Amino acid sequence: MKIIRNTEAPTASADESPLQRVETPRYQWKVLIVDDEPDVRTLTRISLRDFSFANQTLEFIEASSAREAKNLLQQNSDIALALIDVVMETDDAGLKLVEYIRNDLKNAMIRLVIRTGQPGLAPERYVIDHYDIDDYKDKTELTAARLYTTVRSALKAYRDLQIIDTNRRGLERVLQATPAIYQLGHSPLSDFFNGMLTQMIGLCRLSTSSHIGSLEGAIMMLDEDEPKLRASTAQFVKSQRFEEIHQQCIHAILRDDDPISSLRNSSEVLPLIVLNQPVGYIYIEPIEILSDVDRNLIHIFARQCSQALENHELHGNILASFDSAIEMLAEIAEYKDQATGGHVNRLDCYTHAIAIEMGIDQEEAIRYGKASRLHDVGKVGIPDYILTKPSKLTVDEFEIIKKHTTLGGNILSHDKAFTLAKQIALGHHEFWDGSGYPLGIKSKDLPLAVRIVSVADVFDAMVSWRPYKEPWSIQEARDAIQDGAGTQFDPDVVNAFLKLLDSGEFELVIARANEALS
Repeated sequence: MKIIRNTEAPTASADESPLQRVETPRYQWKVLIVDDEPDVRTLTRISLRDFSFANQTLEFIEASSAREAKNLLQQNSDIALALIDVVMETDDAGLKLVEYIRNDLKNAMIRLVIRTGQPGLAPERYVIDHYDIDDYKDKTELTAARLYTTVRSALKAYRDLQIIDTNRRGLERVLQATPAIYQLGHSPLSDFFNGMLTQMIGLCRLSTSSHIGSLEGAIMMLDEDEPKLRASTAQFVKSQRFEEIHQQCIHAILRDDDPISSLRNSSEVLPLIVLNQPVGYIYIEPIEILSDVDRNLIHIFARQCSQALENHELHGNILASFDSAIEMLAEIAEYKDQATGGHVNRLDCYTHAIAIEMGIDQEEAIRYGKASRLHDVGKVGIPDYILTKPSKLTVDEFEIIKKHTTLGGNILSHDKAFTLAKQIALGHHEFWDGSGYPLGIKSKDLPLAVRIVSVADVFDAMVSWRPYKEPWSIQEARDAIQDGAGTQFDPDVVNAFLKLLDSGEFELVIARANEALS
């Protein structure tokens, strides 16, 4: 994947497209002049009045004492260069200021040049050896030409250090942001794309050299060849330019060998590639053209976004396949035992609602409900004549039907993804007091999902028609569930269930049981 950029030079013309804009640098190198002689400060400004480096001019900040300089340094953290006199309010005021900058402010970026008119008070070798400075100049030798050279060298060093530091911070941000993007793969797509755009804008605001005051952005996806806006900054999509920008971006990502020529010079269009196919783009529009450092960082991050998007889709496909597998297995079980008439769907509703009532989070409650659908999958191994027998089962027949729990556990034991469903299938007929089947263990030692399904399964069976019985009334079923608390059922699950039942939460679910068999 590559970043597609506007390749035209930023020149204005009378017939320029409304989307184009000439970009002019707004950032200036801040230079602090610290000297108690006004004439020296004035002469410095005059000598450097036409100075420009990296297409950026100078902004002068002046201080007549070290004390005044300290206040200015606290207010301006982005000063690139300080020209510091040694002798001011004290004989070593300038040297003390250097120590303050490096040790107290912990500012290792600013370039420091000592200037002195009294070199005897601050010998050059001693100052260079004992103070973290970048140059030492005698004022008598600082002609306009030498001042130019000194300032240019200092600013170049500052710029290079900034690039290194920005790279470092940028890589740190990429490392921090990438896991966040991948974690969003388990979130709704809206959160996923908003997270992508937020992280991208955060990366673009790293560099002071880009001097970004604001930034617009959007993420568009091609959904069955139809564009769909997935995320954007607040005002951007409301602008009249948006549709034209979108058409240009679509053209660019589908034909990446054809450069964009009508977008703003600062804009960046980053294709999102999934399985080697363009599926959308990220468009960002900073006030000014991004530095190479910023551009490289968003290039790296766009690759990560594409990979995360691919993983998101794969994760969604896996979940969809898992849900399909559950539905197929549940349908097989219910097809085998058609007398239950939608039992698995109702059990899903009961289980989910009880779990929520007991403080289980939504995602886990959904998982409980899905797993409950397979509680009777083992009935595929039970003879039809037993499942559909219109009268009471014999002792031998009941022993056979009890095997549906172990059969279900065996069927679901082949994949770890079905572990919870396996536990439910195997244990939903175990009792709180240990008198259930197949293992006769106390259900308090089983997962909460199993104990919830135990209550929901029995209640639904009571209020539903079966070949061997008529539906019980809701009150009869309620009383039976309440009576079973502490012996057959987990008392806490019973309390949660009864609270929901009495509130009318299950009226529609119960109605479906009667409708399915009417």
